[in-house]
Amino acid sequence: MHPVIEKVTRDVVKRSRESRAIYLARVDSAVEQGPRRLTLGCGNLAHGFAACSAAEKSDLAGPQKANIAIISSYNDMLSAHEPYKDSPELIKQAIREAGGVAQFAGGVPAMCDGITQGQAGMELSLFSRDVIAMATAVGLSHNMFDGALYLGVCDKIVPGLLIGALTFGHLPAVFVPAGPMTSGITNKEKSRARQKFAEGKISRQELLESESKSYHGPGTCTFYGTANSNQMMVEIMGLHLPGSSFINPYTPLRDELTKAAAQQVLKFTALGDDFRPIGHVINEKAILNAIIGLLATGGSTNHTMHLIAIARAAGIIINWDDFDALSRVVPLLTRIYPNGPADVNHFQAAGGMGVLIAELLANGLLHEDILTIADGKGMHNYTQEPKLKDGRLVWEPCPAASLDTEVLRPVAAPFDASGGLHVMHGNLGRGVSKVSAVSKDHREVQAPAVVFDDQDDMMAAFKRGELDRDFIAVIRFQGPKSNGMPELHKLTPPLGLLQDKGYKVALITDGRMSGASGKIPSAIHMCPECADGGPLAKVRNGDMIYLNTETGEVNVLVDKDEFNARKPAVNSAKDHHHGMGRELFAGFRLNASSAETGATNVFVYD
Repeated sequence: MHPVIEKVTRDVVKRSRESRAIYLARVDSAVEQGPRRLTLGCGNLAHGFAACSAAEKSDLAGPQKANIAIISSYNDMLSAHEPYKDSPELIKQAIREAGGVAQFAGGVPAMCDGITQGQAGMELSLFSRDVIAMATAVGLSHNMFDGALYLGVCDKIVPGLLIGALTFGHLPAVFVPAGPMTSGITNKEKSRARQKFAEGKISRQELLESESKSYHGPGTCTFYGTANSNQMMVEIMGLHLPGSSFINPYTPLRDELTKAAAQQVLKFTALGDDFRPIGHVINEKAILNAIIGLLATGGSTNHTMHLIAIARAAGIIINWDDFDALSRVVPLLTRIYPNGPADVNHFQAAGGMGVLIAELLANGLLHEDILTIADGKGMHNYTQEPKLKDGRLVWEPCPAASLDTEVLRPVAAPFDASGGLHVMHGNLGRGVSKVSAVSKDHREVQAPAVVFDDQDDMMAAFKRGELDRDFIAVIRFQGPKSNGMPELHKLTPPLGLLQDKGYKVALITDGRMSGASGKIPSAIHMCPECADGGPLAKVRNGDMIYLNTETGEVNVLVDKDEFNARKPAVNSAKDHHHGMGRELFAGFRLNASSAETGATNVFVYD
């Protein structure tokens, strides 16, 4: 192993020793000899299988067969979740054939950041993760189950499912991906249309036609945002079947992988001799593998929050310093939009997860010795890829090297020597930056601040022509306590247009950017947030700011005594936010911790 990875691992294990021990004690105390449902009273158990067939009732009344919960994010409005429509029946049939029973235990909400981007609904997005986690727990709360299958893909859904699954850490768990939609128009064409619309050169109808050619069918969006970062992360932690993350929906291979995932969880219940509860599968090394995968692929900045919350749900304490230390030694190995022109289908064709994992393992950059849901143990099992041979699902070794080095490269010739994310620091606080998609000549900006308390105000200033100059946009009061920490992705096209005109522009905010953002240099998730009196709330129009995403510096160039003497500004946009169920999330905003600690206080073992 690389010495830095070894050191970070030791630090995390030491830091987590007490909380991890408490968590594992809870997991182990929940393990029962024989199915847990047999501890239920007869009336409870009768309720639990009342809608089952006679054969299933007979099976569930005895101790011989495992009962598997299905937790799904299915809805047919969102393309990523629509392919789960037929999955429950596929799963139930596969589990019956393998000698078990499956019940659909519950659904979880699934919202789409692509639809709510720039809308009031985006203020619910981050906290929907915790709602999903709690909904998962509701589905599993009946003590009827010996294992669980989790069907989810997108931004907050997978982190929420995973947090919920870890709170039921005594159950084995397998995650079942849906797969990406097939490729539409190129991402370059899509971006060009968005920029032309921002310039007023094409109509709304022409922009809609372009977008509809990109987002055109069932499956996950094909760019490498949070949704596909989720899929990478779950596979590199060992919770997907090897090579299953990026197989398109409604294909024979995808269906066979769903069936195989269903049967796989039966192998690991407490009724057998290879018990693998998720609380033991997800340990410190698995969490660090997820960070390494995120850095090596230039994945979503959202996971600098989600992974911290996921880890805490397993009693593991990680922080941004771990991300930063690993980023200095883990090279960037992929170019997938927004980090390049390719999409995830091109990544899959180049060798996908198998080649990526093999390359990291061969260079001591990934923990091999982790427990997974693959047959056998260790990450070497994930250097295989699934195929159908004569209608039968088999795994074969992945290609020996990348089949397209413009998309996926070896460690010896990376796209960048460091990972795709950097931690930012300075007199404006701490934040993160996604550098993988920012060209090197744009990674350093010094310019005067233009301050806004609402993204719509910045859009209005852009449309009035007031931003045709060098500047750093400071978007304040966008943290979890202010308004739920919405993504500010709709600011990317106008800022990109100004950058293309030759202006030096950047963005600093205590809010989020989309996992698909990246062209503009930025410092996001700034802590402490403005609602807590963070220094960003002291910045005024015209203050000179220096931002360097290479070195991680983010400083306001104002006399120290003068800056310290300033009083933090009051949120001028606090009355802009209304409706869309926002009032239901008041408790989350009041109790939210900072982005640096996962933006939640709910799932903590201490």
